[in-house]
Amino acid sequence: MCGIAGFILAQGRRPEPEWLDRMAERLAHRGPDDRGRYCAGLVGLVQTRLSIIGLESGHQPLLSADGQLALVANGEVYNYIELNAELHALGHPPRTGSDSETILNAYAAHGLNALDRLRGMFAFALHDARAGRLILGRDRLGIKPLFYVRRPDRIAFASEIKALLALLPESPRIQPGALRQFLQNQFASGEETLIDGIRRVPPGTALLIDADLSIREHRYWSALDVAPRRIEFEEARAELDVLMDAAMHEHMRSDVPFGLFLSGGLDSAVLAAKLAEQGAGRIKSYSVGYRGTTMSHELDEAARVAAHFGFDHRPLALELPRVFGRLPHTVWCADELMRDYACLPTSILAETAGTELKVVFSGEGGDEAFAGYGRYRPPLAERLLKSLLHPGSGGFRTRGQWAGRWTRRLMGPALRAVADADRAPVQRAWRETPRHWSDMQRRQYTDLITALPDNLLVKTDRLLMGFGLEGRVPFLDHRIVEFGLSLPDALKVRGHQGKWLVRRWAEPKLPPGHLERPKRGFHVPVGDWLRGSLAAEVGQRLARNPGVRDWFEVSTIPELVAARQAGRGGGRELFGLMQFAIWHRLFIDRPGLTPAPDEDPLDWI
Repeated sequence: MCGIAGFILAQGRRPEPEWLDRMAERLAHRGPDDRGRYCAGLVGLVQTRLSIIGLESGHQPLLSADGQLALVANGEVYNYIELNAELHALGHPPRTGSDSETILNAYAAHGLNALDRLRGMFAFALHDARAGRLILGRDRLGIKPLFYVRRPDRIAFASEIKALLALLPESPRIQPGALRQFLQNQFASGEETLIDGIRRVPPGTALLIDADLSIREHRYWSALDVAPRRIEFEEARAELDVLMDAAMHEHMRSDVPFGLFLSGGLDSAVLAAKLAEQGAGRIKSYSVGYRGTTMSHELDEAARVAAHFGFDHRPLALELPRVFGRLPHTVWCADELMRDYACLPTSILAETAGTELKVVFSGEGGDEAFAGYGRYRPPLAERLLKSLLHPGSGGFRTRGQWAGRWTRRLMGPALRAVADADRAPVQRAWRETPRHWSDMQRRQYTDLITALPDNLLVKTDRLLMGFGLEGRVPFLDHRIVEFGLSLPDALKVRGHQGKWLVRRWAEPKLPPGHLERPKRGFHVPVGDWLRGSLAAEVGQRLARNPGVRDWFEVSTIPELVAARQAGRGGGRELFGLMQFAIWHRLFIDRPGLTPAPDEDPLDWI
């Protein structure tokens, strides 16, 4: 796990190694163990390294034996052992112990077809000097991030947006449609980011950048290629067992110890069972909750699962002021605005685990792969009504996060002018899906290409890497995702219960009674914190924030605060404005500021 950055310059430009150093400084948190850079002709690459596999020999950039290929990579190629054996037979023996070298040698042997052979989570930049080309590649599901910016004299890339801000031709500007998506959808999705001109490399894609700075897109994987299957329970259960065994075997490859983020839910309990089954031993596990609230049950259940499997467990019982003191740092880590309240306790988990480990397993992806969310199985009448009222996505993801009155009264002219941006990513994804897919499969696919890479995995990557910690997500092995998406609806949902196949398969592996617990999202009690005099103080500071003044109707903020204090809603809207104000200070007003993990959020508005 690392941070990577670099550029390719237009003909006639001189290399600028100092730019590599500046970008690397902004990515130092992603790789505290090592740093390396490469300059050749018009191409520069840099990496900050978190050493996990090939501790002594994995220094990057990596060069091919003939010096014609250079690589920087972030993430893990889990099947590197098997690929190395194949590549050795083809005349490309490994020269280091690094899994990343497999990308280099596979490209040397197979060209772009190498991407089909890689299993893992990765983002990379590969300079092919002979072809005069820079290749930017990203894993199938978008587990690892990669951004780029195009200017007349260069194309630059980096693992995080903050490393690219200094390369913009002028002060960073906000993309209105992306901001509106954040406010209404909790996150902005697609290739455009909140910063005008900075774009995402799409998941499952390689960008081919030639010497004239032209860009071609090579899509090597898409969930749209998954064909629905007719399969019975016993066959599906046996296949799931084989797939999970294979994925866990590969994900457990590491030259450093690893741990587990353990909630009271199903997915992390499944990982606990498989880790124990495959001989992980007494690993460290971590859970988080709030004593004196319903979340205390999550702490208790996580502790019960850890004890059942003999783990060295660390429960973290949190106080609300400490949780919300993480807000400025989580905004800085994430780069992108996303209103997932679970980022706040995740930050505390990551900081705690990061003092002891470099790798943790986490249960993200199980709900998307096996239809665990309630939104995948709405009542028929609700689905039909929403389809009529909000056409274009089968009634899926139609409700904005902001109440209608606040949307109309708080958003400024530039945001009101892009109202169509709210649902554009969902509608676009829905249109792509094959007609013969079920409604549930279309909903799964829509989340797989929007909410998963641009919301959930932002938390998994950036919040953990803010503390030099790698998160591994076995449920997002692409073979498991393809399997889950292909299943008949009846094997995913029975009655009101999602992930039915996973539940039946996992039942003998888990502590007695674990599956009887109702599914709960990770609740963060924002309403218990953002109220009373604090809400009033937040409102006053928001009204003075230059970003808020530019994009919102500040005259409406006192009314929003009054509604919040009277218990008439407004919490999501007030918290969203607060996040935006902090983000605006960190990425627009004063790029380069870095909050500490524990700060008073009011000081950053």
